[in-house]
Amino acid sequence: MKPIVIKSNIFLEHDTKEHPESIQRLISIYKEIKDIEDKLLIFEPKEAKEEDILKIHTLEHLNRVKEASKNQEALDLDTPTSTKSFLVAKYAAGAGLKAIDLIDNRVSNLAFCLIRPPGHHATPNKSMGFCLFNNIAISAKYAQSKGYKKVFIIDFDVHHGNGTQDCFYRDNSIFYFSTHQAFAYPGSGNPDEIGEGKGVGYTFNYPLMPNSTDKELLEAYQDELPKLIENFNPDIILVSAGYDLHESDPLAMLDITYDGIDKMVNIILKLKQNTPKIFFLEGGYDVNALAINVKNTLNSMIKHMN
Repeated sequence: MKPIVIKSNIFLEHDTKEHPESIQRLISIYKEIKDIEDKLLIFEPKEAKEEDILKIHTLEHLNRVKEASKNQEALDLDTPTSTKSFLVAKYAAGAGLKAIDLIDNRVSNLAFCLIRPPGHHATPNKSMGFCLFNNIAISAKYAQSKGYKKVFIIDFDVHHGNGTQDCFYRDNSIFYFSTHQAFAYPGSGNPDEIGEGKGVGYTFNYPLMPNSTDKELLEAYQDELPKLIENFNPDIILVSAGYDLHESDPLAMLDITYDGIDKMVNIILKLKQNTPKIFFLEGGYDVNALAINVKNTLNSMIKHMN
């Protein structure tokens, strides 16, 4: 069995010009992984239906993204669009749905969605932080419709996934776990943010101080995460894989090495061994480091399946 990779040139059609979240991110990844493609099962994404998107986002939000894209308007100061952005965002949202369908058909139980635009900052009614729709949240709801009732989301992007947290803050069937840089954009993700109503106890934030190293990061994944996984006992694990926690990233201030990231990924892969896991590309803005980190993750997935 080989890991699934969802990739497509459609994701290069979201034209953000010289923005940090540019097409060069994926071009660099595609080039880096060329020599391991024979060890992967590569599929095109499917386009998410509006009804799938509306399980997470309001109709007003969906229409706002559609109109902004048509007019090539920015959705906020950080979030530009181009004429194809709405279409590309539907494919980014649909990549996880395709991965879930393949896993459901026992093609593999590991997948990586190489997508853009990213998603974890998009709230039910707002695009922000380079994100149009919340790809991982849309996939979480879709997974539940396929019978994966308990979904555990791990987010290791350097920026807190405020949008994903907002989507499931009152939900006890979807657990949200995040490690991120303290005091960074968007300013959320404090340890006292633990959920509301029946969702209390199903959000776990682990902020890392600026200049934290592999040691501090791995403490969260070795000491905290396994206990949470064991107690929650998920049917599927979804991962917001933002590689901007790497020490070279221009938009962050953590001192995490390639080795630290790879050790973290391997801890995640070993959690609840036979449980399906899908990674979703989020941040990572040093394009060379991003490509190396993604390849390292894919190589870890390949080894894990052998």
